[in-house]
Amino acid sequence: MRLTAVNPAAAAAGLGPGLTLADARALVPGLDAEAADPHADARALGALADWCLRFTPTVALDGADGLTLDVTGCAHLHGGEGVLLARVMGALGGLGFTTRAALADSCRMAWAGSRFLADSGSPGGVIVPPGDARLVLAPMPVAALGLRSETTAGLTRLGLHRIGDVLAMPRDDLAARFGAAVGDHLDQALGHATEVLTPRRPVPPYQVRQAFTEPLIDHGGVGRALAGLLTELCRRLEAEGRGLRRLQVSLFRLDGGRRVAAVGTARPNRNPAHLHGLLQPHLDQLDLGLGVETVALAALVTEPLTAAQTALMDGNSMAGDLATLVDRLASRLGLAGVFRLAPRASHRPERSVATVSALAPHAGTPWRADIARPPRLFPRPEPVEAIAMVPDAPPLLFRWRGRPHRVARAEGPERIAAEWWREAGAPDSHNWRDYYRVEDHTGARFWLYRRGPYGPDGQAKWYLHGVFA
Repeated sequence: MRLTAVNPAAAAAGLGPGLTLADARALVPGLDAEAADPHADARALGALADWCLRFTPTVALDGADGLTLDVTGCAHLHGGEGVLLARVMGALGGLGFTTRAALADSCRMAWAGSRFLADSGSPGGVIVPPGDARLVLAPMPVAALGLRSETTAGLTRLGLHRIGDVLAMPRDDLAARFGAAVGDHLDQALGHATEVLTPRRPVPPYQVRQAFTEPLIDHGGVGRALAGLLTELCRRLEAEGRGLRRLQVSLFRLDGGRRVAAVGTARPNRNPAHLHGLLQPHLDQLDLGLGVETVALAALVTEPLTAAQTALMDGNSMAGDLATLVDRLASRLGLAGVFRLAPRASHRPERSVATVSALAPHAGTPWRADIARPPRLFPRPEPVEAIAMVPDAPPLLFRWRGRPHRVARAEGPERIAAEWWREAGAPDSHNWRDYYRVEDHTGARFWLYRRGPYGPDGQAKWYLHGVFA
């Protein structure tokens, strides 16, 4: 067993990662060692990455113990790069983490600075001035390039102990000996090549955020901040001819917590007042904790939405009102809770009606008005016991859910056959149903059917499929 991590006290005593536990106990007899849990560490690092979304929407995992934050275009929201870096480190320190951080023009340079220049005791981290990457890199060890251990060891054996030594070597000679990795890492550190950064979570193409010097402690303040962000987001969408279909608001609390609410729209929308009305009921249910320090708003799904001139009586206004109503209902009931019924081409009653989106265009299949159907069909036909005089006659008496019903009036039969492509393997006599509309002596009306014919083996079975109003 070997040490995987040590705290400052253990490091001061001469212990470090990679040392065997037996040797560590020999150096420090009273050593307190805990079993490593890589899976729990990975979960904690992922949660910390989500927490860092309050500073920038682009956060990536860096190995098992680091994070990379792309703060391009975000520094001015926090008062500048130095203020942002100090704020990140201070917030992480408040959560109990010891951090080493660096800010530079490239991810590779920031990685090297955080591991080989930054001091864990420095509250401000290291900032590499623009254009000074070569000067800063030159005295650093070759391990700061982040190469494979075999490549780093090979460079060291050749006497190239510093990155400055590697920079002085011809690129062709390095590539011939070690491949293209050395030159690629050098170009990335110097900012001459772009390093691909894979965010932990997809970055929304349309997002706005606002940080506050004083935390928001009530829902009214959050609502006012949200109104301003919605106006800015919708202005950006309008400039690009887009409308959102899925909107998410994230509240980053002082205690490190993150609360999220999301709503959807039936059609592309960029009306700030309407979107604010959809979000408000969800915001009122979010716990603000000790206060909210950052509010972020993201359009997760967008679609084209171009401005159009409408006439007074062309029906578009009514369609817009319907979309607004559907959005308000869906924000309370969920998107799956708002739908309409549409006819579907099928002989079987249970397959002849489909649920579609409330604003879905009408298909070509029309509703049939020449047949009588009960307004309520059971999810599954329920078996009943029935007595009929002759095979094709309606039932005289049937028992359903333990109660007998004496038939006073009846109409039928209406024979409905199954689609041959669905039940091709069943016998022909079992592929059709004879439906009857019956009324019992109390006036209740039912829709019954007999499946299969009567015969010596008594295979005919009766079912109740629905009831009339």
